[in-house]
Amino acid sequence: MTKLLGISGSLRRASFNTGLLTAAKAVAPGGVEFDTATLHGIPLYDGDVEAESGVPAPVEALKQQIIAADGVVLFTPEYNNSVPGVFKNAIDWLSRPPADIRKVFGGRPFALAGASPGNFGTILSQNAWLSVMRTLGAELWSGKRLMVLRAAPLFDGQGQLTDEETRERLRAFVQAFADYVAAVKAH
Repeated sequence: MTKLLGISGSLRRASFNTGLLTAAKAVAPGGVEFDTATLHGIPLYDGDVEAESGVPAPVEALKQQIIAADGVVLFTPEYNNSVPGVFKNAIDWLSRPPADIRKVFGGRPFALAGASPGNFGTILSQNAWLSVMRTLGAELWSGKRLMVLRAAPLFDGQGQLTDEETRERLRAFVQAFADYVAAVKAH
């Protein structure tokens, strides 16, 4: 059994990226357990809070989900041509304390996917994640990236993916990443 975790980088209820994450779970192939996570409840990173209280419970919970996963997919929005602050903040928390970086990120396969109402999908956001993930020692899957552009008509008012062509692209993406993660796990 290959265990994947998808994390949505948006807090919005009808988020395209949360909808894409939900659809990914639904199209995951047999032999793949696909869990999901959100960033709700993660406070802004503050070194004073960390020093006084340690890592907050929602961050610890997300860390444990990542550690339990064989591979992770970041479903990233694109804000102002880069990564969303709320998502980067969560990753910053996940890298605390520094001794945890290796067990959370080190050598773990990560993939990037995203949906955007714009014409470029989330290419700039995904590119911005590359240096962050490399710095943390994650194993970035270079097989595919999924960028859903002009997403508004592809989702309903509740953020659910309704476009079958996009669903098939997502199915192929999840299958290919799951195959890659299984191969890494076997070595």
